[in-house]
Amino acid sequence: MIEIPFHKYQGTGNDFVMVDNRSGLIDRNDKKFAQKLCDRKFGVGSDGLILIENHEKYDFEMVFFNPDGSQSMCGNGSRCAVKFAQYLAIIEDRTIFLSTDGVHTATIDGDTVSLSMQDVQPDKIVTFPEHFTINTGSPHYVIFASNIEHKSVKEEGAQIRYSDEFKEKGINVNFVEKLGKQKIAVRTYERGVEDETLSCGTGVTACAIAHVLHGGVSPVHISTLGGDLIVKFDLQDGAAKNVYLEGPAMKVYEGQIKL
Repeated sequence: MIEIPFHKYQGTGNDFVMVDNRSGLIDRNDKKFAQKLCDRKFGVGSDGLILIENHEKYDFEMVFFNPDGSQSMCGNGSRCAVKFAQYLAIIEDRTIFLSTDGVHTATIDGDTVSLSMQDVQPDKIVTFPEHFTINTGSPHYVIFASNIEHKSVKEEGAQIRYSDEFKEKGINVNFVEKLGKQKIAVRTYERGVEDETLSCGTGVTACAIAHVLHGGVSPVHISTLGGDLIVKFDLQDGAAKNVYLEGPAMKVYEGQIKL
């Protein structure tokens, strides 16, 4: 049994357990460790585990785990990781770091973190009569709806996520309501969590792109159950370029857990 220091951060209600793993205390291939820490009954409880590790070329490497132990890109998690790296004095108010889907830059202004996302090429955006599938580092199903506050997001999201088309690889499911040319509301069912979360960074990015393709204008202001985010990008030849996700990221508490 070992005692592990951890920190808890949240970005618009997306909460994450952070571990400074620069000493190599944790095996980054140990999926069960992530499952234990993310468990809300027997662990710390979170929407994901993030390890901060050393990197020869960049300021740090962020290793992200979903609660089921799978790995993926996480937009809100990345913003929280940047704030944690600042707390650890690895960086000051700007950074370049490595994540699951490649290299990202970020700037910090108080509790607000602006994160560069990967360009989304046309082959990552598929338009259907009633929905979009867009990969923003993680795959997303985007469907426009009205009165989404009354949606049974967990039930309807699970039906799509576990449909024959997506049950093997999984997909995140986003319900989007238009509130204006530059404003939308989003609710998201996340794979790996297998439930609705209060916010999803890669999800709102996908929704903002779909909104602009649907007649909206960037920057897009997004309302989620956990708070507000902004997504900015340029639409060029069917691709979303110079993509930025901006919003709050804050420390909740710190502690130690024996595992």
